[in-house]
Amino acid sequence: MAIVADSQFHVLAVDDSLMDRKLIERLLKTSSYQVTTVDSVSKALEFLDGQQHEIEVNLIITDYCMPEMTGYDLLKKIKESSSLKDIPVVIMSSENVPSRINRCLEEGADEFFLKPVQLSDMKRLRPHLLKGKFKEQDQEQGKVMGNNGNKRKATDEEILPEKRRTRFSTSHSIL
Repeated sequence: MAIVADSQFHVLAVDDSLMDRKLIERLLKTSSYQVTTVDSVSKALEFLDGQQHEIEVNLIITDYCMPEMTGYDLLKKIKESSSLKDIPVVIMSSENVPSRINRCLEEGADEFFLKPVQLSDMKRLRPHLLKGKFKEQDQEQGKVMGNNGNKRKATDEEILPEKRRTRFSTSHSIL
């Protein structure tokens, strides 16, 4: 299997604060990610709707507190969408509110960062980007194989049951 270069990953950053947007953009670019920034949830949704055939978004990082719609609202819309639900979502906030953090993680956020976001936080994005990339590749293979792929998969599972194992664990444990 080929190793995927970070520069192939495209991150959509959503924050109503210009300073925070510039900071997250700089941190992401320093980490060799391609970045698109927008200042609202509605613009993020417009971008995601319009880009589905042009630019592939591999991860969304969004501020929690924004006018009109929150990052939590964006998270819920992403996870409810059949075409977007596999895109990892990271929420950021300057407020350390445990109930808010837990609610976001329970609704499907992959990470929750406290602001100000730092370069070390960017390293925590990579596993989520890779997980999303592998899900996408698996789905594309399923589309190519069609129904015959399902028969083939069943045969492979009978012969090689270890192929059913999950490659990555999303659980986090602190020792």
